[in-house]
Amino acid sequence: MKKLFATAGFLICFGVVYAGGLLTNGNQSAQYIRMLSRNASTTYDAVYFNPAGLMKMDNGFYISVQNQTLVQTKTILSGYPLLNNSTYEGEVKAPVFPTAFAIYKMDKFAFSLGLGPNSGGGSAEYKTGLPSFEKSISKLVPGLAGLSKLGQNVTKYSSDIYFNGESVFWGIQAGVSYKVNEKVSVYGGLRYVPATNKYNGYIKNIQVMANGTFKNAASYLNNDVSPLMKNLANQQTAAASSVQPIISAGAGAYTLAQLQGAGYISAAQRSQLEGGLTSLGLTSAQIGAMSVTAVQAAFTSGAATLNGQAAAMTATAASLADKNVDVKQTGTGYTPILGVNLSPVEGLNIGIKYEFKTKLTLTNSSKVDDTGMFPDKAETSSDIPAIFSIGADYRLTPKLNVMVSYNNYNDKGVDWGNNIYKEARTISHNGFDFAIGAQREIFKGVAISLGYLRTENGVTEQYLSDFSFYSNSDTYGGGFELKPMKNLVIDLGALYTHYDNAPKLFKDADATIGNYVEEYKKHNIGFSIGLGYHFGGK
Repeated sequence: MKKLFATAGFLICFGVVYAGGLLTNGNQSAQYIRMLSRNASTTYDAVYFNPAGLMKMDNGFYISVQNQTLVQTKTILSGYPLLNNSTYEGEVKAPVFPTAFAIYKMDKFAFSLGLGPNSGGGSAEYKTGLPSFEKSISKLVPGLAGLSKLGQNVTKYSSDIYFNGESVFWGIQAGVSYKVNEKVSVYGGLRYVPATNKYNGYIKNIQVMANGTFKNAASYLNNDVSPLMKNLANQQTAAASSVQPIISAGAGAYTLAQLQGAGYISAAQRSQLEGGLTSLGLTSAQIGAMSVTAVQAAFTSGAATLNGQAAAMTATAASLADKNVDVKQTGTGYTPILGVNLSPVEGLNIGIKYEFKTKLTLTNSSKVDDTGMFPDKAETSSDIPAIFSIGADYRLTPKLNVMVSYNNYNDKGVDWGNNIYKEARTISHNGFDFAIGAQREIFKGVAISLGYLRTENGVTEQYLSDFSFYSNSDTYGGGFELKPMKNLVIDLGALYTHYDNAPKLFKDADATIGNYVEEYKKHNIGFSIGLGYHFGGK
């Protein structure tokens, strides 16, 4: 059970990403939500998507503040045969997902600042846990059910499981754009990434049904099962000792029936010995053929086995005690960014950007860690992959423009750690996404936009688990741009993401139940509003 929270700690920060790569949020503006293609932007959100394109703006000071409200539902359908339930649901929420941009544009230069959640930015809540949480508990029942021969009939289990994770990797970006000539501009900048993950949860009140009554599992194993096994072991040790005088007298080759016939033991003593052998699982035929020496060896071996089982039950009881986690992880990283904007012909604009790999190490601050898997001050690598972006914006008519965007995420250049099955999470190829968006002015001061985004990732089977699953997706967005006055822009947008289902065939290395299937599903919805104002200038 310890590995569950440890894996959760490494993976939960990835579970609150809404658009973009495995770790990077691409949804950095209200304009993005309503159009989904912004890599050739030449307005406020160009600070993030195409900073070299800021040179296309008029001179002056600009400021924009925006917010998104995002909700993601996750459903896991598990075919693991020992679980109480087959369906588990979680909800990822980001009611406040803010971004802000500031720009000061002069003739040849533009200075810009940007702020937004570069990764995460929400909380993931699993009110009833996950299949991987319950498996270590559910595996207990088949083993305990075997105690029925000892008068302990264990048939069910129950537990109280909860987990909540919060994650936000802020991106605070500053840079300078420079106009080379009318067709070319460039950008250089740096993003500061302060990161925080918080995890709290528990696995507690684990109970098993023994002889028709639910009992605390740890107490039951410690106070009922383990003492019972030790008592039986003592009885078998005593039985082994009781036949030693007979063996010493030279009658070790006799069967129990022969011993009774020769007067060595009474009928009651024979019955008691045969009862003890029966409790070891021997048949009447086997018992009838056994010599006294073999009887003693069976009792000696049985006592050793029972003592070993008693010790194992005590250890299992310790693992089933209540576990609580309250941990915070923090760290900082830096992302160098380069950009180029090209305007080769009238009406066409091309934006190109490269974000270098962000080296990021998270350090634990563990208030409570009953699992022992979050040592205080321990460090974990959480690097953000490098990203190459390119986009083109073409004005088809004075009132209609179309923008296409492409992003490539260098996921193979990052160590993603292990999954919950202790397998290295691997990437078969770098992830990418492709988007197309269009905006048309429907009358003065009002424009409507639509967008489509296809996301493909290269995660392998070893990458996936119920805690961290990704699949290819289609996102649809739309919204409005409103200009109620000359220098004020209002953006309203909404999006919906449909994910391809991600089935997986698992083999559990810790059990002999064979293969089973888990199916993963999730859906995103989001809404956004943005305000931008131009204070004018030369």
